Formats: sequence, structure tokens, C-alpha cells
Amino acid sequence: MPGRSSSNSGSTGFISFSGVESALSSLKNFQACINSGMDTASSVALDLVQTQTEVSSEYSMDKAMIEFAIMDRQLNHYVKAVQSAINHVKEERPEKIPDLKLLVEKKFLALQNKNSDADFQNNEKFVQFKQHLKDLKKQCGLQADREADGTEGVDEDMIVTQSQTNFICPITQLEMKKPVKNKVCGHTYEEEAIVRMIESKHKRKKKACCPKIGCSHTDMKRSDLMQDEALRRAIESHNKKKHRQFE
Repeated sequence: MPGRSSSNSGSTGFISFSGVESALSSLKNFQACINSGMDTASSVALDLVQTQTEVSSEYSMDKAMIEFAIMDRQLNHYVKAVQSAINHVKEERPEKIPDLKLLVEKKFLALQNKNSDADFQNNEKFVQFKQHLKDLKKQCGLQADREADGTEGVDEDMIVTQSQTNFICPITQLEMKKPVKNKVCGHTYEEEAIVRMIESKHKRKKKACCPKIGCSHTDMKRSDLMQDEALRRAIESHNKKKHRQFE
């Protein structure tokens, strides 16, 4: 059995978990493959929305993201189950060596039995995907979102003007190239500018306030920031259309 040394005396003092822990480390590397798959599915879904491809294709990407999120949850549960089983044996130090495989399976099933759709809200990439999708649809002015927001029939020029205003960083007062969104208050900034501002404040042992006028968020951290892929795409799309108009 993996985890036992060649000297099988039945005492837990002779159990070596180095092989199991090494396998766990390799298993955790698979997390990078899942993350890469989620990034690809998210990018394709946003491309489909931006080009206004049929909804069924976008739906397929949504299903793919759910499958990746399920894989991610299962992987995390298995890793937790193995770690829990190892800790159990190390702490209890039973006279007889337990069947580690059965112990892991028992702990894994216990975690799996607690699964619910709400778990996906704890998957940061899945949450960002849904938010980016929603934001991009709004930026693209898709009919369904405009109806839901109560903006149907609103002058198109007004919508474009409002969107262009959102393209401006409140710090640099320039159009953003790499926008990031504040997960707490929802405001967006140029990444380099906001990171520099937060680090500067923290070096002086001060709190960083959101630079958006009127915002009540007074304790910003770098962990509050997330890439705003939808806004970045909207800015690029707007600039391409503007460039074509002048050709």
C-alpha cells in the first residue's frame, strides 16, 4: 500500500506519507489545466457575444464552464479528503494501520454529498465569467439586456456617450487600456494606475480610497481588483469602429 515503508510492523511510526504527498503535489498541478480550460472557454464565449453569434454556441460555452467548475470542485474535494485522511492517521496514531484508500473514499463521499449549485459562487473564475458575460452584453447593447435594464427605446447616441464615459479612468482621466474592476464597489480603473495608487498609500501606512468621486469604499486592497475583460473588449471594439469611420 502507498504510504507504508518496506518495514511493515503494523505501527504508525513506520508509515511514510512522502509518496502520497508527492502524488498530491502532482495532482494539484492539474488545477492549472482546469484554470487554463476555463480561461479558454470564457474567452470563446465572450468572442461569441461580441460577434453576436447564435445563442446556442454561447450556451455551449456556458455548459463547458459548468463542467470545468464541477471538475475543479471534485479535485478540491479529493485533495481535502487525502489531506484529512493523512492528518487523521498522524494525529490518532492507531495501533492498526487503517485502509487509507477506504478512509479517503469515505471522506471524499462525505464532501461530495454536500454539493450544491451554490458552490459555483465560490469559484472565482466561474463568477468572473458570468459577470464578464453580463457586462459585455450590456456594453454591446444586446436587446435582451437593454429590456431587462429598462433602457429599451433610449436614444442610441446617449448609450454610446455613457459607454465612452465609462472608458475613462478616474485617476489618469485617459481612456483605459487594461481596465480592472473593483469587486467591492464595481468601479473600474486603469490597472497600472490603481495598483500604483494602492501601493503608494500602503507604503505610507494609509488606507487607499476608491478614486471615483462619491464612492464610499475607503479601504481598497489589490485583492479587490479583477480584470474587466468585458470593458476591455468594449473599448477595443469602439476604437475599431471609430477608426473605420475615419478611413
